[in-house]
Amino acid sequence: MEYNFSTLQPILPEMFLLSAACLILVIDLFLSERTRLVTYGLSIATLIATWGLIHLVGGPEREIILFDSFVRDPMADVLKTGLVLISVFAFVYAKDYLRTLDMLRGEYYVLGLFAVLGMMVMISANSFLTVYLGLELLALCLYALVAFQRDSVAGAEAAMKYFVLGALASGMLLYGISMIYGATGELAFPQVAAVIAAGGADQMVLVFGLVFIVIGVAFKFGAVPFHMWIPDVYHGAPTAVTLFLGSVPKIAAFALAIRLFVDGMGGLVEQWQGMLVILAMLSLALGNVVAVAQTNIKRMLAYSTISHVGFIFLGLLAGSAEGYSAAMFYAIVYALTAAGGFGLITMLCRRGFDAENIADLKGLNERSPWLAFMMMLILFSMAGVPPTVGFFAKLFVLEAVVSIDMVWLAVFAVFFSIIGAFYYLRAIKAMYFDKPIDAEPLIASTDTQVMMSINGLAVLGLGLFPATLLSACRAAFGV
Repeated sequence: MEYNFSTLQPILPEMFLLSAACLILVIDLFLSERTRLVTYGLSIATLIATWGLIHLVGGPEREIILFDSFVRDPMADVLKTGLVLISVFAFVYAKDYLRTLDMLRGEYYVLGLFAVLGMMVMISANSFLTVYLGLELLALCLYALVAFQRDSVAGAEAAMKYFVLGALASGMLLYGISMIYGATGELAFPQVAAVIAAGGADQMVLVFGLVFIVIGVAFKFGAVPFHMWIPDVYHGAPTAVTLFLGSVPKIAAFALAIRLFVDGMGGLVEQWQGMLVILAMLSLALGNVVAVAQTNIKRMLAYSTISHVGFIFLGLLAGSAEGYSAAMFYAIVYALTAAGGFGLITMLCRRGFDAENIADLKGLNERSPWLAFMMMLILFSMAGVPPTVGFFAKLFVLEAVVSIDMVWLAVFAVFFSIIGAFYYLRAIKAMYFDKPIDAEPLIASTDTQVMMSINGLAVLGLGLFPATLLSACRAAFGV
């Protein structure tokens, strides 16, 4: 195979991001504490340029390169666009927090860029080998980021727990991949799918391999009963890291599930559909119920994440293009709202004080009415209250579940969503009806306030006009 610009064009965004991240790493070595914002500016510029390249090389046709290991298709274009733009939100929100707590170091942004690269590789993976490489690149960056605050005991404990459980999950995934490879003799997803469809593989080995792969994917999503790391990691990590960890990786996890289950093992849909039903029900129930008991806002949002994963699984288990597009819509919307929610928590932090409790939101409307309104929109979206986009995200998923005659499962999801609305409304009540513990006005840099405004208004705008994003998600699956 001859390598030239035309053959490597689909991978141009990844090549640029890798080169830029390495260059920023070197430049950061020569920067002083006072000029550290150069790294921040270069990282934002890199993400914006990567977004431009994604649109430059994108198109409606499907392109497979690098010996069937890399695919660029409409789904990859939409997910990478969402991934990069939401990463910009995360990087902007993190800047003030890191500077306030004397943690503004280039490593945060460089590790973040390499994590984005790993997620982009996962999104475009066309073989088990590529998806595993992207997954490990992402995981290694996240392990280091969780331990970013070196003198934090809670951060070190969270990083160790994440590392040990992450290694265990990666081992499970790798074991499942080895069993699938042993049964089919193939690594590329189209070839694996062809062997499974032809019935040329041992069904028992395939199902066992599938079980281990589902466990690995469920851990990366944080689905019950593989959720035990999420509350501790969200709580122990610095809020700027929780912000990044709690938002953009969910888009990559969705891509991981689609590539593995749909592209690679679509012929085993009945088997993985049953597993996802159990995982979705457990996640919806435990996530919403346990979140009610939380007073720590980071742990509350961690358990709410688990419940949202249940909704993404509902879309996936539908086993139809409508279900996949609904789950994709939900994953992007959740990443956007989570970035905004954690972003506002970083804005509440200041030197010597890390906002962690729901009580820290008290009287936010008196301190900053506009930011309180943005946070209200974000919490309403998470709760699924119209006219925010979260309502339509839930509606489209439930519609896909009802279309496959699983009305009982849709009713189950609605019931626990109503329970989930309680803890979101409790936070809104604290912002608007309680007296502030700290009467100081909320101070944030102009770029942070602008991004928070865009974030909150995007949640409202996409709710009023959901067809824009939904049509892109449906086009990705040919609906």
